[in-house]
Amino acid sequence: MANKNLLKEETTLVKEKLLKELETIISVENIITDHEALYDASADRYKKYAKAKKVLDVPMPMAIVYPYTTEEVQSLLQFCNKHKINVIPRSGKTATEGGLENWKEIAIVIDGSRMNKIIKIDPYNMQATVQAGVKLQTLEDELRKIGYTTGHSPQSKPVAQFGGLLATRSIGQFSTLYGAIEDMVVGLECVFPDGHISKIKNVPRRSGGPDIRHIVIGNEGTLCYITEVTVKIFKYSPENNVFHGYLLKDVDTGIKVLREVITNGFRPSVARVYSEEDARQHFSHFYKDKCVLIFMSEGPKGIVKATNEAIEEAVSKFQEGIVEKVEDQLIENWFNNLNWTQKHLDHEFQTMVDKHKHDGFTTEVSADWENITKIYHNVIKRVKEEFDRIEDVTMLGGHSSHSYLNGTNMYFVYNYNINCAPEDEMRIYHHPIHSIIIEETLKLGGSMCHHHGIGKYRTEWTEAEHGSAYYMLEKLKEAFDPNGIMNFGTIFPQEEGLKYIKG
Repeated sequence: MANKNLLKEETTLVKEKLLKELETIISVENIITDHEALYDASADRYKKYAKAKKVLDVPMPMAIVYPYTTEEVQSLLQFCNKHKINVIPRSGKTATEGGLENWKEIAIVIDGSRMNKIIKIDPYNMQATVQAGVKLQTLEDELRKIGYTTGHSPQSKPVAQFGGLLATRSIGQFSTLYGAIEDMVVGLECVFPDGHISKIKNVPRRSGGPDIRHIVIGNEGTLCYITEVTVKIFKYSPENNVFHGYLLKDVDTGIKVLREVITNGFRPSVARVYSEEDARQHFSHFYKDKCVLIFMSEGPKGIVKATNEAIEEAVSKFQEGIVEKVEDQLIENWFNNLNWTQKHLDHEFQTMVDKHKHDGFTTEVSADWENITKIYHNVIKRVKEEFDRIEDVTMLGGHSSHSYLNGTNMYFVYNYNINCAPEDEMRIYHHPIHSIIIEETLKLGGSMCHHHGIGKYRTEWTEAEHGSAYYMLEKLKEAFDPNGIMNFGTIFPQEEGLKYIKG
């Protein structure tokens, strides 16, 4: 015990010394050491229930710092690299896989939310440049005023910021038409741990070696800090939007219809199929214990007309699995109220603080058309047969919401009553279900993470996810972050973090 107390005192002295030196790099008003703020910064939405109940088991960072410029980020990273301080890049705070969780005693959060300037909106060249802390909704609102859109609409749109969207390789609800964030990024600026600033220029395409944007996009703060982003923008024609909805006999029919539409070359902005269980929590007023298929067509009139016809033809082809058509307005009303706001997030958290003993989680995967339904059925079967708390599960299902020429995703969703200590929730409930989903996905050649990233709690499967290509990923870490200061424990497996993963 004496040795433990001595170590704690030494750590405290080190922190105090480093904080004093930090004040010479960035103004003191931009350094936050308030206990509540540090507690909040020690984990993200992955452990939201434990956080709400004040039982997080991870160390708090010693400070949150708020740079305003790329040069301030540069100085901060050089300081942290010199002193081997763990850096957690943060921008938006909507991470769901533990990517913002802290696993080091000596750590700081660099929060980009005050780097919030829209640098340029360029309709002629169909692009917009922003600092990393600009909220997606903020840019979207400005673009809508002049008849344009980002085309990017994750559920976190009102609160998500561009740095976080790029770092986690995010995707939006209109991805089938506009693509994911990697399809939208034109150029970017980032800072590496040694202070080197890299700026990737804005061009439509080039053949100048490997596409170096992808060193940065999806790096989850493990290689560099994103400071500026340029994205494509699109003309916006909401007057042409058309919604479609159908009740189905099974998920398999829905996947077949999605495949028919997409492989025939059509791109509705929304293309989704929900299992009966997942449909119950989204469409309880009309789902009738059936699966639900929805589409939305948008864009120029001619494209919308052709897309609508293609949807109707696909539905007709698989008519034996279609129960009935749903009123279009019901689908539109649902979609218009889908996004989170900060108010929603705060209410959810406060409910957990006050009384909530019910939680839910998701694990999103992807695979080719041939295997996605096999994965779905294998997972549901195994969870029902093997999960020893199945009596606590109040909903187990999934939906496909992002489709491609060669396959689609599956967003597994599961809710449960929590009958254990708050600090044990993830280990007892989420982890066993999560593991089954990942195992079944990898077994059939799918990807264990479609759009939420690896974070810290899928790292035990990172090497299995990449196979022989993990060599390439590992070498990037060695090259760009040799001191290992960038977001320790995220993406790259760390033995030291097993105590947090396994509980």
